[in-house]
Amino acid sequence: MERDTAFEKRSDKLGPRVAEAFRRRHFEAYYCATAQEALEKAVELIPKDDVVSWAGSETIREIGLVDYIRKNGYKRLDQEDGKDRAEFVEITRKATTCDTYLMSSNGASEDGQLVNIDRTGNRVAALCYGPRNVIVILGMNKVVKTAEDALARARGIAAPVNMARFSGRVFPEGCTPCAVTGTCADCTTEQYCICSQIVTTRHCCPTGRIKVILVGEKLGF
Repeated sequence: MERDTAFEKRSDKLGPRVAEAFRRRHFEAYYCATAQEALEKAVELIPKDDVVSWAGSETIREIGLVDYIRKNGYKRLDQEDGKDRAEFVEITRKATTCDTYLMSSNGASEDGQLVNIDRTGNRVAALCYGPRNVIVILGMNKVVKTAEDALARARGIAAPVNMARFSGRVFPEGCTPCAVTGTCADCTTEQYCICSQIVTTRHCCPTGRIKVILVGEKLGF
């Protein structure tokens, strides 16, 4: 992955401070300068006998974590193993009680809060409760000043980009206002509104259950 030197310098200065802010809120948190370092740290945090599952995150794929889990004999609940929609849904439901759940976040604040949005809520459900361990891989491009800024980022950037990614492939073309205009319209579109669930995680309880790996590269949306 091509590195942006100015971005990397900023990340190396801010990243450790943001990790410390997460630790003050009782998350387990790390700063890794590169995607490769983040992959190695994530693997270190996953017990080999755990059942592992994950959300539909581009970030965890970008660092190679999904491929690693698939190729190295981990027990897993993988949505792509579903042969039809019913099996896909059943795997998604079981994932909320797996041992280790992998995901990213739509935004984060410099003072150590995560902000996430979901259409059906399976990802934020697992973040909040169920899996014994949750590992969040978070590119420093998603870190903004405040939780309010993180919410604005999640709705104004992440949601329209994700809808553009799904529109015409998973969802019907132009099925929400943001799929047409590229910006959030605070819609209540039946079935397809991608902002149905909005969750701010401002504190980790139990202590250390959520592991945040901050990465000094631009990852995800």
